[in-house]
Amino acid sequence: MGGESHNRKKTAIRKAFGLKVRLRRYELELTQEELAEKAELHPTYVGSVERGERNIALENIIALSKALSCSPKDLMPE
Repeated sequence: MGGESHNRKKTAIRKAFGLKVRLRRYELELTQEELAEKAELHPTYVGSVERGERNIALENIIALSKALSCSPKDLMPE
């Protein structure tokens, strides 16, 4: 329980990243399921990223940016 609860902690950076993913997904008119399929990720995982619950791995940042047709830096919080 200890590691998982810490890993799912919604920090400001995670929430800001998730919001950028969600806004870009909205711009492209994609569902979470469609984005997940394009990024080869599970839809539940994409939802948890958008809610700021994940400390997302670099590989998944790249996969999401490719699926969202943007640069990884476009998803980074200020």
